[in-house]
Amino acid sequence: MRALLVIDMQRGLFEGAKKRFDAENVIKRINGLIDRARKKEITIIFIRHNGPPEQGLELNSEEWQILPELHKEPSDMTIDKTCCDSFCSTNLKEELDKLSVNKLIITGCCTDFCVDSTARQATSLGYEVMVASDAHTTADKPHLDAKIIIEHHNFVWSEIYSTKAIIVRPAKDIF
Repeated sequence: MRALLVIDMQRGLFEGAKKRFDAENVIKRINGLIDRARKKEITIIFIRHNGPPEQGLELNSEEWQILPELHKEPSDMTIDKTCCDSFCSTNLKEELDKLSVNKLIITGCCTDFCVDSTARQATSLGYEVMVASDAHTTADKPHLDAKIIIEHHNFVWSEIYSTKAIIVRPAKDIF
């Protein structure tokens, strides 16, 4: 069984001065994956970060909400987290186990933190992991542009071997 994880696609990470690389197209590609997953009856799980007020992701705030342009349905599962790793101190693994999920497709924000931590942990836990190479994003950092960060992580993930390899493919080639 497969599940699609949509990590931290929240208003506070995209609105205002927070610029994410290729955000509009990343959102479109994630929506395409959501729509195809729904047609194939694949579980869709939105991961939402809860943070302190200074992070702009305070529980129940406007910034904490999932981006309204995403094709989220009330039947989609939502799991809240407080760490970069979506498995850390959450019930994600238990929910995946209940559904007999053994394959994860990972998308979201931020490439270099929550997407990376979740992909690495998932493969360490024995899941088959696929990252949509063009359906995750981040912001420029003091020493690296977001585009380079994304390219670098796509390369690193494709070279990592833990208990299983991480497959990296464009969103159009998934499903």
